[in-house]
Amino acid sequence: MDPFSDPQAVAQCIEGPPRIVPGYEGMQRMTTLLLAERVQQDARVLVLGAGGGLELKAFAQAHPGWTFDGVDPAPEMLKLANRILGLLASRATLHQGVIDDAPGGPFDAATCLLTLHFLTLELRRRTVAEVHRRLKPGAPFVVAHLSVPQGEGERALWLSRYADFVVSSGIDPDKAENARAAIDTQVTILTPEQDEAILREAGFSNVSLFYVGFTFRGWVGYA
Repeated sequence: MDPFSDPQAVAQCIEGPPRIVPGYEGMQRMTTLLLAERVQQDARVLVLGAGGGLELKAFAQAHPGWTFDGVDPAPEMLKLANRILGLLASRATLHQGVIDDAPGGPFDAATCLLTLHFLTLELRRRTVAEVHRRLKPGAPFVVAHLSVPQGEGERALWLSRYADFVVSSGIDPDKAENARAAIDTQVTILTPEQDEAILREAGFSNVSLFYVGFTFRGWVGYA
């Protein structure tokens, strides 16, 4: 079963990311600041991979004038996002699907947090290009996802460190090892250089690294 279609597994997404992603809350806060550098108080923001609602809630609380279009392929995740947003839900329009199902914009900014590593290389390239097409000139795009060096032994070392971090967060070692193995075999992890190249190839300029948390990295670029 797809874990994102299992209501019980989806419910765990609230406490999951803060425990398994180093500096998760700080990464969200930095993302908010990077967007705020370039957008107005009434910005319209595209949030790709919005299921769960944690970043939507963080953005909405920080900037009461922003409105959002959130996109996610999993209906249970979107239901969770709606619940997490609560009274803030009136400022977010949620769309089930992928980037092709997002409105055409133009948006003032966009984010894609902890999502792109689920996409194949070609689909990732196309997705980033479609985000760029929906943004106003100069609009910021912030991404963060799994990204590690791929030299001899490096990938295995970083995934081992990921598992160690998960265990240190109080998760059962067997579950941590299962997660490490699943990431190694089922997730498309690119090198940081490849990730930056995809952003530039899609038309984003001034691509800059702003976040590193063990196996996770985040960048900002401008349309």
